[in-house]
Amino acid sequence: MRHYKIFIDENLPKQLAIGLNELQNPQNKKDGFTVEVLSIADEFGRGTQDEDWIPKVGAINGVVITQDFRIQSQKHQRELYQKHGVGILFFNPPSKSGFAYWEMVKLLVNRWEEIKQIVKKNNTPFAFRSSAKKSFELMEY
Repeated sequence: MRHYKIFIDENLPKQLAIGLNELQNPQNKKDGFTVEVLSIADEFGRGTQDEDWIPKVGAINGVVITQDFRIQSQKHQRELYQKHGVGILFFNPPSKSGFAYWEMVKLLVNRWEEIKQIVKKNNTPFAFRSSAKKSFELMEY
């Protein structure tokens, strides 16, 4: 059975990774593929620089959910995730302070099936962008 690892960036609550992983676990067999949801902070250490975790996530063809659009807008980070084969799902926050906790929980739960289909159907590297009101759209490099 195919296995996918989705990482929740540390700019989002790590409880999202724990909760989504628990909720997804009984669904894995029914889906016919396995999705494991992990926290970047737990896996690589809180405060780990993007330049350090991106190659590690890429080594396992992992996917990251983040609000940090600098990964796309800063050339060296964009080139790094592309080089290492990381899939990125960006959520555009409604303000500079990001989504409120429960807004993000609801958004991820409501988009979870869409997220799984993107991860399943697209080879890494890739980048998709979404907001509270818009579905995911593939981004150009």
